[in-house]
Parts: sequence; C-alpha cells; structure tokens
Amino acid sequence: MNNYKNYAFIDGQNLYMGTNSEDPPWVIDLFKFRKYLYKKYQVKKAYYYIGQIITKNSGIYNKIKEAGFIIINKEHINSMLSNKKGNVDSDIIFDIMKKICEKEDFGKVLLVSGDGDYIKLVKYLIEKNKFEKILFPNRKFYSSLYKQIRGRHFDYLFQVRHLIKKKF
Repeated sequence: MNNYKNYAFIDGQNLYMGTNSEDPPWVIDLFKFRKYLYKKYQVKKAYYYIGQIITKNSGIYNKIKEAGFIIINKEHINSMLSNKKGNVDSDIIFDIMKKICEKEDFGKVLLVSGDGDYIKLVKYLIEKNKFEKILFPNRKFYSSLYKQIRGRHFDYLFQVRHLIKKKF
C-alpha cells in the first residue's frame, strides 16, 4: 500500500442509517472502526461528516473525536435548521476535490456511503488512481449506479461487522 497516507471520508448520516436499517440492525464501535480503517486501508486521516451541530448530541460528537475521527459539520443558517438530514454530499465532494487541486500529499480516498451522488467523483478518482474503495454501510440499500464500477472498488461493512460491531 502507500504507507498510511490514505484519507477516509465518511457520510455520518448514511453510515448511521445504513447500519441501523440492516437486518438485523447493528451499531458500529467507533474505536474499532477507526482502528479497522487504519489497519486495513492505511487511513491516516478520517473525516466524519455530520449535519448541523446540535448541543444535545455533544456526547456522540465527543465519542467520534475520541475515536480519532475529524468531525466536519454542515454549515446552516438558523432559519434553515430543521429535522431534515444533514446532506453533506457536496461538502465531501468539495473537500476531496480541494485536496486534489491543492496537491495535498495523501494517498487514496476511501469513501463510506451508499449514496449515488458520489458516482462521478468515484469514477474520476478511479481514473486518476486516487481511489481506494467505497464501503457501503448497508448491503441491500446502496445506489445501483455503483454497479458500473468493479468489485475491487467496493465492499460492504456488514461483511466485517464482527470486527467493528459495538458489544452491548
């Protein structure tokens, strides 16, 4: 691989909803997940994208940071706040492209999401040899657009849940 220089970009809402809608539902242990990303994919930095910061959720944000993730929140204006999802797709795409345009020294991109909004980005990154893999949080519900890419470029988190699942 490339000496622990890969970056992970995690769509937090997609990850949470994907694992909770599996049959059976399961919860990721953030510490195990971060360790897994480091060991399996040589992820040096892992960006965890969430919607708007909500004070009552500060405990989970602290756990995300303590596990070694860098939290990126979606900027909203107060009049636009609601219970709708964070919709961080454009932020993830922008941040990846910015790192490439500014020639930031990193290896490849690992993406955690099943959202089809990333397909153009994924194809571009594969073409430029900057894509490691996309990890689908749910084995049944991910965009059919990803059927265009080869199997070596995607995996299902369900397959490794025994390694990253939270024990209650």
